[in-house]
Amino acid sequence: MAEVKEFFDAIPGKVNPDKIQGMNSTYQFNITGDNGGDWWVKVADGAADVGDGAAESSNITLTMTDENFLALITGKLNGQTAFLTGKLKIQGDMTLAMKLQSVFNLG
Repeated sequence: MAEVKEFFDAIPGKVNPDKIQGMNSTYQFNITGDNGGDWWVKVADGAADVGDGAAESSNITLTMTDENFLALITGKLNGQTAFLTGKLKIQGDMTLAMKLQSVFNLG
């Protein structure tokens, strides 16, 4: 399941600058499981920077298993369904969660 790391490595090239114009937010992803890890994504000035580990500060923290994360990014799991069924835990700015699909080209 190296796909989790590969997803984060590819983010800077996948983000549509038009969709993040005017945004200045940091997403923290805590992916549990054998192939998980922690990554942050800072979206600012029409670009996305990615790092592993914990962000100094974040506007939103998303926590889920590696299996559910892969299902989410491939379109097999709907983000809203994941949240409502407890497969996705969100802390922070919920409006940023609503932008996940369009910002990161999920599914």
